[in-house]
Amino acid sequence: MTQAFDAWPKYHPTRSYPHHSPTASPTASGCAPYWLEDIRHQGVSPFNSDSSYKVFRNVKDYGAKGDGVTDDTAAINLAISSGGRCAPGICQSSTTTPAVVYFPSGTYLISSPIIDYYYTQIIGNPNCLPTLLATANFSGFGLIDGSPYQSTGQTGFGPTNTFYRQVRNFILDMTGIPGSSAATGIHWPTAQATSLQNVVFRMSSDNGTQHQGIFIESGSGGFMNDLVFYGGLYGLNTGNQQFTMRNLSFFNSVTAINQIWDWGWTYKGVTISNCSVGLNMSAGGPTAQGVGSITLLDSSISNTPIGIITAHDATSSPPTGGSLIIENVQLTNVPIAITSPDGTVLSGTTGSTTITAWGEGHEYVPTGPINFKGPITPNNRPGGLLGSGGKYYERSKPQYENIPLKQFLSARDAGAKGDGVTDDTAALNHAIQKAAGAGKVLFVDAGIYKITNTINVPPNSKIVGESYSLIMSSGSYFNDMKNPKPVVKIGLPGETGAVEWSDLVVGTQGQQAGAILVEWNLASYGTPSGMWDVHTRIGGFTGSKLQVAQCPTTPTIATPPAPVNSACIAAYMAMHVTKYASGLYLENVWLWTADHDLDDPTSTQITVYTGRGLYVESSRGVLWLVGTAVEHHSKYQYQFADTRDIFMGQVQTETAYYQPNPNATIPFPTVMAINDPIFPTSGNSNSADGWGLRILRSQNILGYGVGLYSFFSNYSTTCSAVGNGEACQNRIFSLEGGKQCRSISMYNLNTIGATAMITRDGVDLASYADNINSFPDTIALFRSN
Repeated sequence: MTQAFDAWPKYHPTRSYPHHSPTASPTASGCAPYWLEDIRHQGVSPFNSDSSYKVFRNVKDYGAKGDGVTDDTAAINLAISSGGRCAPGICQSSTTTPAVVYFPSGTYLISSPIIDYYYTQIIGNPNCLPTLLATANFSGFGLIDGSPYQSTGQTGFGPTNTFYRQVRNFILDMTGIPGSSAATGIHWPTAQATSLQNVVFRMSSDNGTQHQGIFIESGSGGFMNDLVFYGGLYGLNTGNQQFTMRNLSFFNSVTAINQIWDWGWTYKGVTISNCSVGLNMSAGGPTAQGVGSITLLDSSISNTPIGIITAHDATSSPPTGGSLIIENVQLTNVPIAITSPDGTVLSGTTGSTTITAWGEGHEYVPTGPINFKGPITPNNRPGGLLGSGGKYYERSKPQYENIPLKQFLSARDAGAKGDGVTDDTAALNHAIQKAAGAGKVLFVDAGIYKITNTINVPPNSKIVGESYSLIMSSGSYFNDMKNPKPVVKIGLPGETGAVEWSDLVVGTQGQQAGAILVEWNLASYGTPSGMWDVHTRIGGFTGSKLQVAQCPTTPTIATPPAPVNSACIAAYMAMHVTKYASGLYLENVWLWTADHDLDDPTSTQITVYTGRGLYVESSRGVLWLVGTAVEHHSKYQYQFADTRDIFMGQVQTETAYYQPNPNATIPFPTVMAINDPIFPTSGNSNSADGWGLRILRSQNILGYGVGLYSFFSNYSTTCSAVGNGEACQNRIFSLEGGKQCRSISMYNLNTIGATAMITRDGVDLASYADNINSFPDTIALFRSN
């Protein structure tokens, strides 16, 4: 389907568009300076054998001109690749070769792809977005190729293990490439802890255009936000296990979003204008649907003949394929709102209307699932979770582009070493207190900051890392399972204020049986606190002493009677939001216990024991979990107890691969004071595997896309193979507390490997067998009032 675009506005760098307003022409002089360009760069990779290794690279230092005339391809790729880094097709992953590749403002002419490497942040000046301008004879797949195809036919990095990468603050201009030629802005088959932010895609708007903004065909994502697409056959052409995408704007594309496949996907804050089709999720048709589920909320479609194309109906194959939930979507001049191969499902309007809530798929009811297609009652949205216009609050990662360099304090300048050996506890605490006291942003230079006591973060702190700076606990202080201690403590009980924290990782070194990696006590009223691109990584990296050599898998050794490897009891809990805390916004946060060694050439699996994932017991609540994931913890991944008012956008979990050998009661005993689950002592061995999501005595817990996965039983994937009865574990999602647990709503609940999809007060409510999808099992609508 094609459409003439000439009457519609073209991109202009100084004009304000929804969600995106660059402040100056990318080639103009006088752009505001950006602190990241000018700050002294002292970051190191302490376990890299080359002591001269550079983390920060300005592409102009490698010969790029940015003048719009010189071909800068080779210079840019040199800036990315130099220093023996982890290259696609040669290396699968590495934590010892991080890099920040910085582009000052300018226009960078390129004739072939910019090749992304593992553990790379590619960052442009947000005050004056640099342009990557493709030549007319551009050759290759993607102006930025996140994982180029090799001669083997495989992508350069394993897509489900491609972690820790960012691209932000760019204009990608493909308009010089003929519209009849296939052209791609970014090829992005990636997984967790990845992000695209603040990127504009300019594509051909000619009739018959073959351009596409982003192409994804595989992976296990992930998060994107603040993207603008102009023209193209597809703005976004995508398939991946799961993603949360927020603030996407499409103008003049033939199809704004073409969904190739997925398990679960959440789109929030999408603006589609003057396209032929808004969202096409009909891939495979009714008899072979490739799209598992999509949740679309707080969005708008205008001047577009067809809003959404689906393929789900009562006879679909698989039965729950193409599950769709829509909430708060405004239509303006959209004659057909939703259509399927057998005709119009929901009429649109040539005027304006709002779809308050609509869905199709399976709904859980006590008598068994029913297939539904039509209007549904929208969620009752707690006022504390809302921003403007009744939409859920959202906030992009701060980049401090308007703050002058003098308002930054370097952790190294304040005395911290970040060399992975020196005890930086006192120096890092001093730096944090000094920055907060002076109203400055603390810049944590790239490195590994070993600490032996708690790092205390006071209210009103602003902390930003460089290339995932790592705070690593070590020593006896964090090694008492009966007396757990926080590694990073945000505020004290009773304190109020706000904290901004971005681009860091918290980890542990060796045995740390009492380590709570993040403890959040701070209550934020008014502007919420935030964590953006902050992750836990427990084990599996150089310096952790929790790698293949120390923590091998032992599937052939029964545990018990054999004891667990005590050297690999690595954390008590990933993150604790205490009863005092509230007003916390988490975006693209991955709380990961490593299942494999990132620095092993073959990514060998390991066994690392951690007790608990994310535990929220905030009495006031008011939390946003946007694009978060929690994986491989023993007792549970997400647990909410005695809390309320929580928004979740496509949360994702994986159970520990080693379970049930040992099960979830080992090596961490049950602690009733923190509401640990009590696992049954009878029944088969899969009755005591960790929960994906557990909700106790809580209300207004709202899931807009939920993926709870169990792929392994004692490191074997036979239990999750198609046709094998989802036998990895018996249960995965629990509601407990009788009538005290109420107003729970889950849109597009997707489970893998679990026999029961929902358990209420010990009673299994929903069987996977009634809700089969492409690979997961899906309940499009579940509510517990």
